Amino acid sequence: MTTAQAEMDGLTIFLCGDVMTGRGVDQILPHPGDPTLREPVVDDARTYVELAEQANGPIPNPADFSWPWGEALGVLDEFAPDGRLLNLETAVTSGSDFAPYKAIHYRMHPDNVECLTAPRPDVCVLANNHTLDFGTGGLADTLRVLADAGIPCAGAGLDAEEAHRPAVTETDGGRVICIAAGMKSSGIPGSWAATEDRPGVAFLSDMSVRTATLIADRAVALKRAGDVAVASLHWGSNYGYDIDSSQRHFAHHLIDAGIDVVHGHSSHHPRPIEVYRGKLILYGCGDLVNDYEGIGGYQAYRGELRLMYFASVDPASGRLIVLNMVPMREVRMRLQRGACVDVEWMRSTLGDTSRLFGTRVETEADGVLAVRAR
Repeated sequence: MTTAQAEMDGLTIFLCGDVMTGRGVDQILPHPGDPTLREPVVDDARTYVELAEQANGPIPNPADFSWPWGEALGVLDEFAPDGRLLNLETAVTSGSDFAPYKAIHYRMHPDNVECLTAPRPDVCVLANNHTLDFGTGGLADTLRVLADAGIPCAGAGLDAEEAHRPAVTETDGGRVICIAAGMKSSGIPGSWAATEDRPGVAFLSDMSVRTATLIADRAVALKRAGDVAVASLHWGSNYGYDIDSSQRHFAHHLIDAGIDVVHGHSSHHPRPIEVYRGKLILYGCGDLVNDYEGIGGYQAYRGELRLMYFASVDPASGRLIVLNMVPMREVRMRLQRGACVDVEWMRSTLGDTSRLFGTRVETEADGVLAVRAR
């Protein structure tokens, strides 16, 4: 046990970046769906499997449902978080109603839903730019399949009330209240916004103090003593470490209004971390599961490296006790623990980019990184 793990005496929440189980990942699972794509360059999802195999070797076909998670499942057992949140960037549908004017579409066959139940999530966040890749029918399928699998959702629904409704998770350590929303900056079309009579996502049209207060109020209204409120946001561009000042101000306003943890995602690599007024802000968690292995471009960001985040929070105050992060690496579309050089690269990169926010990233034993409130 590392020093940081020994400090995890609060309510611990597992957080991660984007989980993209469509396209190539779907094709290696026991029930692959239609591989047809409508991308500018690739028209068959099996091409992404071929690219991964060319990079690192053969992948079982079919692989079992837990294959994409690999050693991440053991890490989850090791840290035993009280709550588990995933940002699911894939429609779970066999439909073929491709959303127009989009270059990339993600779908996983409903019969592969055990790939999502494998890490035992408490909430799947759906407020992102791939939830409606196969139209409102695909969204309805996704909501139904996840509900049948016993996975609560946040950030999308059959109407605005459902889309903006927080998900509440009962844990042994207390309740986790998750409110989720997405923004145009992440690629979500404004037309995807859920309305009173239209399915869609919880879409935020601006980052004003008023909007931050409205979002926070929906979660805070449900809080009881000992609850931890998480705002899960899909925002920002895919690459780069700079954080827009409007994002930072919005995150601060959320915390000022009662949110305890800001869980940002959309970027394909981890972005800076801030502890503001003792509370955790993750500006971008990167990807966790995807089919990008073997695709060229943006190598400087080391997209094959991923992070698993375990935030231990004092339920009495919502303040961060310690954030543990476990670097992972994708090989043959399967997650494995990062090597020593991978851990050091992640510590150095995340430490350098987070220093501007007053955050120090430390290396613990067994390849675990840690951030402590100061």
